[in-house]
Amino acid sequence: MVFAEYNSKLLESTNYITRRQAVKLLGDMLLDRSNSAVMTRYVSSRDNMRILMNLLRESSKSIQLEAFHVFKLFAANQNKPADIVGILVANKSKILRLLDDFKIDKEDEQFEADKAQVMEEIAVLELRE
Repeated sequence: MVFAEYNSKLLESTNYITRRQAVKLLGDMLLDRSNSAVMTRYVSSRDNMRILMNLLRESSKSIQLEAFHVFKLFAANQNKPADIVGILVANKSKILRLLDDFKIDKEDEQFEADKAQVMEEIAVLELRE
């Protein structure tokens, strides 16, 4: 699949600019309504989510912010596969702590609203039997 190569060559690149531009392009592409089928497939992959969770921990605020815009799609997915739910539940306290501490330089009501929504989505998650 295209995303496996995109992830390994671009999102996990050692080059900062490549990672930053790749995660921004990914976010732009997945958030485009005409790509909803691609987005749904992307956010159903635990490997994709793992990479985005690692990008959320980047030292660069720019990369963190772009990664957040993609990560929120995983949290917002109403049809999360069981393995995605399992990862989010297993890492719930770490994710919530990371997001709680996540601040951006300028005041942005939309970002704050999105962050609150993602935190709420994750906080209520439980493993389904």
